[in-house]
Amino acid sequence: MSKPPTSKMPPGIPYIIGNELAERFSYYGMKTIMVIFMTKYLMDSSGNAAPMTESDAKYWYHIFNMTNYLFPILGAFVADILLGKFKTIISLSILYCLGHLALGLFDTRFGLCVGLTLIAMGSGGIKPCVSAHVGDQFRPDKKHLINKIFSVFYLSINIGAAISSLLTPVLLNRFGPHVAFGVPGVLMLIATIVFWMGKRKFVAIQPVGWNYYKNELFSIQGKKALLQLSIIYAFISIFWSLFDQTGSAWVLQAARMNRMVNLGFIEFELLPSQIQAINPLMIIILIPLFVFIVYPYINKFYNLTALRKITAGMFIASFSFVLCAIPENQISHGGQPTILWQFFAYLFLTIGEVLVSITALEFAYTQAPNSMKSFVMGFYLLSISLGNLVTAIVNGFIQNPNGSNKLEGAAYYWFFVALMVATAITFVFISKSYKEESYIQSGGKLVA
Repeated sequence: MSKPPTSKMPPGIPYIIGNELAERFSYYGMKTIMVIFMTKYLMDSSGNAAPMTESDAKYWYHIFNMTNYLFPILGAFVADILLGKFKTIISLSILYCLGHLALGLFDTRFGLCVGLTLIAMGSGGIKPCVSAHVGDQFRPDKKHLINKIFSVFYLSINIGAAISSLLTPVLLNRFGPHVAFGVPGVLMLIATIVFWMGKRKFVAIQPVGWNYYKNELFSIQGKKALLQLSIIYAFISIFWSLFDQTGSAWVLQAARMNRMVNLGFIEFELLPSQIQAINPLMIIILIPLFVFIVYPYINKFYNLTALRKITAGMFIASFSFVLCAIPENQISHGGQPTILWQFFAYLFLTIGEVLVSITALEFAYTQAPNSMKSFVMGFYLLSISLGNLVTAIVNGFIQNPNGSNKLEGAAYYWFFVALMVATAITFVFISKSYKEESYIQSGGKLVA
């Protein structure tokens, strides 16, 4: 006899949320200042200034993002086949901490390479495990709470990101890269400890071993899920191609804008990389707004399925780049437009994120057969890797031998507007043929 639905959250959830908040602080703190560090603070082995060009910094920033989102597949294999999610998260978190240590100690290209490689392995490897581990805490009697907890989970990500996006640029500006990278490293250590403290509270799905996993992966059900999802994720990747430029092209654009903010009772100037804090701050406001007001209202008149949310998010995200193209044209003609252009660009991009990213995260979990949860989460995260690869390729291709670009000024942003709109239009027709499933875990035991 099945248990009646309950509104009580599983006991392990507070530890997962606390871990995610601290881990995201560490990750976004490091990522927020990366382009500024590469273009202004990077040294050679002799201690002399050796900054990258803006084009090189953008290229390597997106190569890091691409690599970071390649490792989830490996983390998923380790979790599902060998160690289970809990042990995989703890093991890779230690590697993650060592990456932060390397960035904090060395401000050279060698230190940057070692630090980012270890962070990509650690951060990337735990991503599918943490997301799937959240869903694993919910038995059928708590199934109705999954939508809410994924929103809270995403909210914790953005609280950590908002604080670190405001704080680490100040640390970099006042105390230099050692302190600016060191503080996120301390937060990652705290995140690891918090997760370990929840050990006795978690429900853990044990690894299934290679033979069973292989049979599931290549079963009719497994192949069908991967084939259908791969098509969906290929389209979602273009959203990430736009979104992750907030840490590269948008930061570099902000450096050439008027960043004075006058609130009437106070006036201050934003650092170029601090503008990124607008995104997580808006997320904190928009998630409850959409979950409790927008979605219920629209569903009264129109069935707002996951794929319909994603489609709407794509169209809305494209408009954010329109609002970057306009001031970029002013900059190209010698003007210094206000940073408010980016404020409104972030508003549209963040609405797109709520519709695309949170929905796709939940969608990845519910569409994955039970023994493939981590793998399908990792498979979803490949869409972010693919999106960053697209951006890196575009930035590599448009560079001319003489240092100029084939997409100068506003043309760069208009290119991505066209790419996103074309993707969204095509996705309208592709999504109509997708048949949604619903796989929820019904077993599991406490971590030993």
